[in-house]
Amino acid sequence: MKSPILTDKFELALVYATRLHAKQFRKVDGTPYIAHLLSVAALVLEARGNETEAIAGLLHDSLEDQGGPQTQAEIRQQFGAEVLEIIKGCTESEALPKPPWMERKQRYLYQLEIASPSVRLVSLADKLHNAKSLLASLHQYGEEVWTYFKVGKESSLWFYQALLPIYRTTNHNWMVQEFEQVLQQITGRYT
Repeated sequence: MKSPILTDKFELALVYATRLHAKQFRKVDGTPYIAHLLSVAALVLEARGNETEAIAGLLHDSLEDQGGPQTQAEIRQQFGAEVLEIIKGCTESEALPKPPWMERKQRYLYQLEIASPSVRLVSLADKLHNAKSLLASLHQYGEEVWTYFKVGKESSLWFYQALLPIYRTTNHNWMVQEFEQVLQQITGRYT
């Protein structure tokens, strides 16, 4: 199977994402946020996603975390409308202040049900990496991890479980299987 070709545009996206998220860190372990973005892009590429999808993987949190009309315009200009549409499909909310947690999550689930295969791929890569990071943090820090989640353990686990049936409709079986296995390991700790 032929690998996707990465051009200067991917390099530009990597630099752009690094600059855009330079002051962000993961909430549990303080890892620079770019590590998450790199992991998502890597998962997209490992699933044979194309360059557009990989760039969207690097930038999938840009509108939610560093958004606004200027960021949207920059992304559209530098990376194209297709990248921007994938990012929008992976964005829970651009509104500030953010709507209530449950409202955002239910909207996101609906959005994914009708999303393009590209949006589902980037979303799956994002949530798979988040789940793997959560599991690693649980091993390292134990129950304390849940204090970093505003809605706690039960609601957080509900959201991950609600994503699973949607992801099962994708063509990325190995990622779906890994996501399911990670969720089983997370929930197995509490049953």
